[in-house]
Formats: sequence, C-alpha cells, structure tokens
Amino acid sequence: MAAYRRFVQAWPDLEDWFRAPLLVRAGFTGGPLRATGRTGTFDASGYLVYLALVHGIGLDYEFLFVRKYARLFSVQAGGKGLGVDLDLFAARMTRLTELGYGTKSSHSNLTWATGRLLLHRGDPDITAISADDLFHMAEQIRSFGQREDFAQLRAALYQKSPWQMTGDNAGERFARAHLAKIHCLHVLLFNVGQVTDPPITGTRRRASWEENLLPELCPPRIRAVVERYLLTRLEAQFDRPQTVRIAREGLRRLVNWLGREHPDITSMAQLDRALIEEYLRWLPTYPSQNTGQPLHVTTRKHEINAIAAFCRDTGIWGWDDVPGRPLLTTRDAPRRQETIPRYLPRHELDALMTAIEGLADPLQRTALLLLRWSGARRDEIRRLTWDCLDTYASGHPRLRIPVGKGHSERLIPLHADAAVALQETINQAKAMKAVARRDPTTGRCENYIFVRKGKLLSSATLFDDAFEKACTAAGLVDSKGTRTVSAHRLRHTLGTQLAEGGARIQTIMTILGHKSASMSMIYSRISDPVVRRQYEEALASGNRIAGPAAEALMNGRLDDESVHWLQTNFLKTELELGHCLRLPAEGPCECELMLSCPKFLTTSEYAPRLKARLEREEELVIDAEVHGWPREVERHQATQRRIKQLLNDLDEDGILTKSVSSIDDA
Repeated sequence: MAAYRRFVQAWPDLEDWFRAPLLVRAGFTGGPLRATGRTGTFDASGYLVYLALVHGIGLDYEFLFVRKYARLFSVQAGGKGLGVDLDLFAARMTRLTELGYGTKSSHSNLTWATGRLLLHRGDPDITAISADDLFHMAEQIRSFGQREDFAQLRAALYQKSPWQMTGDNAGERFARAHLAKIHCLHVLLFNVGQVTDPPITGTRRRASWEENLLPELCPPRIRAVVERYLLTRLEAQFDRPQTVRIAREGLRRLVNWLGREHPDITSMAQLDRALIEEYLRWLPTYPSQNTGQPLHVTTRKHEINAIAAFCRDTGIWGWDDVPGRPLLTTRDAPRRQETIPRYLPRHELDALMTAIEGLADPLQRTALLLLRWSGARRDEIRRLTWDCLDTYASGHPRLRIPVGKGHSERLIPLHADAAVALQETINQAKAMKAVARRDPTTGRCENYIFVRKGKLLSSATLFDDAFEKACTAAGLVDSKGTRTVSAHRLRHTLGTQLAEGGARIQTIMTILGHKSASMSMIYSRISDPVVRRQYEEALASGNRIAGPAAEALMNGRLDDESVHWLQTNFLKTELELGHCLRLPAEGPCECELMLSCPKFLTTSEYAPRLKARLEREEELVIDAEVHGWPREVERHQATQRRIKQLLNDLDEDGILTKSVSSIDDA
C-alpha cells in the first residue's frame, strides 16, 4: 500500500504514466532513487498487476519486456486472488513436460510468456489466449530487439553499464530467446486444442498461398483471373498443393515478364502465339534465384505445362479475360533427359548405413532407416501414423504407407532392423500424446509418429540435416565438405537391388509406389552389367551365344518391352537350331530358315544339330549337282558357309573347328 501511495502521488493521472519515457515508467530514472537504486515508481509493480488483472487495464509490451514477473503464478504472490486459475496453470505445466520439455524450462517458458500475455490483455483467463495474441506478441518481441536504445534498456533492468549489455547481436539474441518461449506456449496451446494454427519456429503466421502472388503493379484484370484460377484448382482439389504451387510460379513468371516486356498487355485475353513464342525464347535465359544458373529443364517443363493448362482449362470453362484457346502443345515443353537411377555402390552404402546407425537422434535414425529399407518417398515417411506397422500372417513386419504422390495407400514388407526402430518411435509418439493433426492430403485427422515436443518435424530436420550428418561421418563429402550423394539415392538403390534380385516389375511398382510399369522398368534395363549377366545365364546356361541377335543382346540394345517379353516367352521361341527373338508386334516370320535373320540366336548346346545340318546340306549340294540345279547348289553352299560361321563363333577350344574341317574334307 505504501508503494501504491507513492505511485499515485507521483502519477495522479495514469495516462501521464503511460505517456512517459519507458525508463521513467519502469522506475529506472525520473525521480529520487531509493536504496534499491530505483525510483518509487519501480516498487508499484504489484499495483500495476492489480490494475491489469482486476480492472482490465492492459499494459503495453515494451513495459512488460523491461520488468520481471517471475512470481505471478504463485499462491504466495496472490495469483489466485487476481483471478488466475493456478490449478489450470499447473496442469498446463504437466502437459508441457509430457510433450518432451524439461520441468525447469517448462516453468520458465510458460511463466514468462503466459504472464505477459495476461497482463497485456488485461484478462486473467488463461483459456482466452488466442493465436492472434501469440502472433502479435512475437512481432512485438522482434520490434523490441531492434530498438536503437535496446542496450540502454536492458542495462537499466540488470543494473549494469550499457557496454556490458551490447555485444554482437544483443537484440537478436533477446528476440531469439524470447520467441522460443512464445513458441513453447504455442506448442502447448495447440496440443490442448486451444488454438488451431500449427506452431512454426519464430511464431509467424503461415503465408497464405495467394500472398505475394503477383507484383503490386500487375493489371487488375490479369491479377483477378490468375488468382481465381489458382483458387479454383486449390479448393476443388484438382491437384495436390505442390502442383498448384508450381502452377503459381509459372504464371507469376509469365505475368512478371509481360509487365517488363509488354506493359500494354492488360488482360490475359491479349495473349497470342507470337507472345508465347517470345516468352519461350526468353525463359531459358532466366537465372534461378537459388543457383544463379539458367532454370533447369525440369523447371521449365513444369512451368510451360502449367501455362498450357491455364489456357486450356479456362478456355473450356468459358471464362472471360483469358486466351480462350490452347496456345501451347506438348512439343513446346523441353524434353527431359532419361537417366539411369543413381544407386549407391556397395562400399558407399555400407559406410552410409554404419553412419546412419550411429546417429544420436532416434527420430532421424528411424527416418533414414525407413528411407533405406522401404523405398518410400520422404513426405510419405514423414506422415506415417501410429497404426502404420503390423505383420503378415508369417510374422514378417509390414508397413502401411499413407496416401502420397500416387494418390493411394500401399502395404509393403519391411526389413526387421527398420521395423524395430519404427516400433520404438511409435511407442515414443504414443507416450507423448500429441494432438492429432489434419492431414493436408487425406483431409483426416492423423496421429503422426515423427513428432517432437508436440510438433511434426519438418522434412529438413528429419532428412536433410540427418543425411548431412551421416554423409559427413561416412566420408561421402567433397573437399568443401558438401555431401556427394542425395537421400533420394537410397530409394534408387532399393529399386536396383529389387531388380537385381529377380523381383517382378509388379513387385517393384508396389514397393516404390509407381503408377506405370515404365517407371519401374528402368531398374531392369538389360544394359546393367548384373542384369545382363543374369540374362546370359538364363538364355545360354553359361554357354557362349552366337547369331545376329546375340550382338544386340550382349550390347544392351534391346528395349524394355523386348526384355520383358523374353523373360516370359524365351522357351517358346526355340527352333531347330536356336531361338527366334522376333517379337509378336513385328508380325509373323516369313523365313523358312532363320540362319541369317537378325532375330536369330543360337547357343553351343545346339552345336550337334548344327553339325548334322551341315552334313545334310552337303548331301543336298551333291544332289543338286547331279540334277543340274546350279541355283540350288548356290543356296545350299551359302547355308553351309553360314552354319560354319556359327560353329566357329561358338568354338571355345578348337574342337568344333576340327569337326568342321573333317566335314570339309569329306
């Protein structure tokens, strides 16, 4: 009460106190100093708390940031008498520790953030704090850390010289430390269902998809139709959000180019083929904002396809202010180079797996093990739920991969090592009891497993950071310390190993989530050395092969369709002296004897038949000479020469050559 009387005497009008300089209001200067080194105003802190929580007079954040309120939620300080629900506060503390925060940090973070929010709102009701309150307070923290007099304010609070409070980035360190407290409160309120905005580091609002869509000077008619188009695709769920984002980038780049090069264009209806061709010539010269290099061919392809889709869709829908007709075709998009999957060699894979097993973070270790043994995409692994793991009837682990890029769930077998790690992660997530989140792909509320302190981990934390550590430990870095392999190569490695192990295309498709066989066939190309060797063993049982088709087979010039047909129909192609590799699509064979046909192939096991046929051809030559048929003589002699050449090609130790010579002598 004495402090209250001194405060009222110094500030008979409360509005004068609110208008005074911050150091004066806080009691650091502006009056006679007491033994504590502060003015009488400093001791009126309890009265100001009373005004805020009982009479609803909210205090401004800059004042709250230079004062301490460590005892606001204690019974001894009268918190309960001020209307604060101390039992609820204690329950919130317990819930925060369940989410993985330490007891000490939970108390510190919750006391600092909640107390100042209540005092600013002028309301002791903890359950009334909203997401808007959190975002506003976070902005005030950032602004306070950027004040020019920040060092002086903090020095006065801690009764130190200003030079002791400066240091490098003192304001940034203040903002970072206290934003972490707000973030902690945001995590808590999200997990108890008080706010619905998911917490993100820095406590900022998630930018909506339409923010900064087009430049400020964009013609209104262009802006309206582009935003309407993207919103239609997003709300109707025609595409995944990632696809809509790519469409947005493509249309934004086109609109920006029109604004620079053709400012007279005020409506998309003015677009014609000539303008589009000019844009297509300019696009390859545009530098990427990330690398500074020209846009990658894949980026250009996606953006050109997005513009083509805009012209086509809006024309079909009958919209105004649009081209109303297709202006691009598939031939306008650059061709993407087809490459062989970049699997990891055995020595690199072994070193990498050893490094992954040594990761200290159990969530990162589990995520990379799943990437190695399931072949799932990163977003699919990140969105795994509590019920993702079970077993087949035999007891072998089975993984349920959620709906992702392929728009369908799938069940696949899982390696035991990955299953053990995954089960531990599931148990940890269940113990945390984090709130279920709405899945952006399925629209259902799901209980995710890759959660820490109530937050779903980002792909960067779960994979990029983890893979960086693993590559460094495995020595898979260049001279600059940059990793030389990507995490996606683990998926390629699994696909390659499945193909080399003899897995069917349907199996590879199911495990990797491919929608078409052509995507999985790339892992079974005959040009791969291991696969080619297996084909040699399957075709010739270890013997040498000969014939026009042998060269194409050995050099890997058969396409994927041919390889797949041969896998299942090779035994059906057997002829008298070898095999015919003519495919059904090529029509019926017109040859009576396929010794010179490019589809003919034979092996050393047919050598006895070839020698018998050679002897038979000799008899036919003699018979033709007796009858005076020179053309028949010529034909049979040509067949003899071809059979001799095949026998020579099959000869490994000269035995066949001697046999052929004996036939010639005869």
